Amino acid sequence: MTRTADLDAYSLKSAEAAEVPAPDLSYRPPMPKDRSARIGLIGAGGISGAHLDAYRSVGFNVTVICSPTLGNAIKQRDAYYPDAEATDDVEGTLARPDIDVVDLTPHPRERLPLMETALRAGKHVLSQKPFVLDVDDGERLVALAESRNLVLAVNQNGRFAPHLSWIREAVRAGLVGEIHSCHATIHWDHGWTAGTPFEEIDDLILYDFAVHWFDFLASIIGGRARMVFATRTRAAGQTARPALLAEALVGFEGGQSSLVFDGATPFGAEDRTVVTGSAGTVISRGPDPGIQEVTLTTEAGVARPQLEGTWFKEGFAGTMGALLQAIETGTRPLNDARGNLDSLALVFAAIASSHSGEPIVPGSIRSLSAALGR
Repeated sequence: MTRTADLDAYSLKSAEAAEVPAPDLSYRPPMPKDRSARIGLIGAGGISGAHLDAYRSVGFNVTVICSPTLGNAIKQRDAYYPDAEATDDVEGTLARPDIDVVDLTPHPRERLPLMETALRAGKHVLSQKPFVLDVDDGERLVALAESRNLVLAVNQNGRFAPHLSWIREAVRAGLVGEIHSCHATIHWDHGWTAGTPFEEIDDLILYDFAVHWFDFLASIIGGRARMVFATRTRAAGQTARPALLAEALVGFEGGQSSLVFDGATPFGAEDRTVVTGSAGTVISRGPDPGIQEVTLTTEAGVARPQLEGTWFKEGFAGTMGALLQAIETGTRPLNDARGNLDSLALVFAAIASSHSGEPIVPGSIRSLSAALGR
């Protein structure tokens, strides 16, 4: 006779788990003890407001806001740091001896020479993401920063989004055991990009957006990825030029990952992340990346941490906070540029796969142009 337990297992019936206290993990943004380092922000476009708002909330010392369009610099200065200097002198700002750190927000092609100039001028650098268009350029910049004992970090703000940060720290603490899988499904409306400069990015979803989740995956599996297979397509009726639907499968030693990006969801948005391992499962879900509820289920029961903060405040504060803390302590920040090259390897492999229809080995594609077959 088949036992009840056997029937329950066969029917995928789950057992009720006890509620247990949530572990206290260091998921909050890292912060330096001294927040007086002088920061110069270059590039006062739309995303700069998220940077400045987050920096202001934690007391970072932004002294110069620079943009080739002076009006943009003045606007952001007045909105966030009234005592800062607003200027359109980019080269002069990079050379100023009274600036310790530069936060560079321009797009990758324009940002590359600015990063090199800043490092040669002895500045620590926070680069907007995606870091570079070519891994060789990234490795050269990393070597330059290390040779001058400077911190070069990347604004992968998802690393410090409360829910993703808590999941990562749970993995690092061994609460999940050996990772078997990591699955993320994001359903949202990215159609707002129609008529904006974002339409110029051919692989908008896999390159500009999905880099956050590839980076999250890299942060919990390290360099274990062995294969990436990805697809992309236009959604029926979409008006934005780039494809808004994309998926990626990532095979890694002892496990697998799926990342689903449904950027054509005008109603019923949902964001869900599931990480399973030999000792537990951690799940985060919500209507968007800023509103998430997390559960950790282990043999002991279910823990429900009450997380503080949001992606767009704590995430952006964390990227600069990690850099400043690294300067202060002489350590590498969690978002350092060398580690970010692993994330880019996944991005470039996914783009190449979506164009070729073939699985790609991460690291075999060294640039965006190679991923596009150009």
